Amino acid sequence: MDGTTPDAQMAPHVAAAGPHAGIGFREFVALTAALMALVGLSIDTMLPALPAIGSSLGEPDGDRQQLIVTVLLLGLGLGQIAYGPISDRVGRRPVLIGSAGAYVLFSIGASLAPSFDALLAFRLLQGLSIAATRVVAVSMVRDCYSGRQMARVMSLSFMVFLAVPVLAPSIGQVIMLVFPWRGLFGSIAGFGVIVLVWLVLRVPETLHPEYRRPIDARSIGAAMARALTTRQALGYMLVQMIIQGALYGFLNSVQLIFADGFHLPKWMPTVFAVIAGGMAAASLLNSRIVERLGTRRVSHSALLGFIAIELLHAVIVLAGAESVWSFVACQVLAMFCFGLSMSNFGAMAMEPLASIAGTAASVQGVVVTTGGALIGLFIGQRFDGTTMPVTLGFAGAGIIGLVIILITEGGRLFKPRMGA
Repeated sequence: MDGTTPDAQMAPHVAAAGPHAGIGFREFVALTAALMALVGLSIDTMLPALPAIGSSLGEPDGDRQQLIVTVLLLGLGLGQIAYGPISDRVGRRPVLIGSAGAYVLFSIGASLAPSFDALLAFRLLQGLSIAATRVVAVSMVRDCYSGRQMARVMSLSFMVFLAVPVLAPSIGQVIMLVFPWRGLFGSIAGFGVIVLVWLVLRVPETLHPEYRRPIDARSIGAAMARALTTRQALGYMLVQMIIQGALYGFLNSVQLIFADGFHLPKWMPTVFAVIAGGMAAASLLNSRIVERLGTRRVSHSALLGFIAIELLHAVIVLAGAESVWSFVACQVLAMFCFGLSMSNFGAMAMEPLASIAGTAASVQGVVVTTGGALIGLFIGQRFDGTTMPVTLGFAGAGIIGLVIILITEGGRLFKPRMGA
């Protein structure tokens, strides 16, 4: 696997291009965040409603109710494989507009689902449709920026995106005070309409004409092979998958942790907001320091902190000293480290692949989301009434991620491997 590609030399040209005419830096960041927020809204507003949805549709099993989250994540992961190659050919704009329209229709369908299985089917379709937002948003960022500047844009987008998990569970509870759970799907359909109108009225085409690629098996296969064999891209993609899987395990378990573990179900939205706030604060900090310190120095240091915090948390749980306060404190610190690392990992994974940004984003999206969803389901299914499965999931993910980085960087931390 090589660590360098011709795109490394093209990066200054791409960065200089910036967003194409018609949209400024702040709106570009806000739009990217809004596209990513569709995923967060589709997941996090549902968390307080899982028991009510299960009860209404005749599915009282808490483990089965987790499928409302997992099925969407699987659709999100699997759907991404097609959107990148298509957007590399026809452009980013038409793919985004079509997928946003489909998302609105499937959200309305979910609000009308007559059974639990029908709801899962619409959740899968929701995931398949919004898969484009993750792929094409990342592709757009890579179209317009490179290096540390790209990491800054992704960090700012990530920060705005994280406002969604901070607020979404509380929003979900407020909506359910007025409407039954079906109103949640109507609400996210409404947000989808807003994003769709924004796309139609404001979004330019960002794909550089020289990077348009034909849709044929050989070309797509070559691009996918390159995305999977470029050392830096592969390594940081796998790190994202492992760490994201731990986060999905947390999302699958958090309602049960507060309901059955701490017997404080009403605390969940507030505590979830505090924990997600740690990620948002870290993303803001990262956007201010990453261009000065570099993606490796920031993300590698954050990962070491993440591991140390979760190992300490595991000791607390094993000692029988876990409380809601220790859980919240450790998770806030861990998520702070998460926020300092993940957008940088994503930027480094995409950095060598500018000329195949759409296909590369598809490959990375499928691996990170699908692999992460399966890891998260495994962690969530291990729930035993305590916080130990989630804690060990985070600690194990951090350690495995560190090993992958050391292999990727030739045993080095904080700097690129020798010769890269």
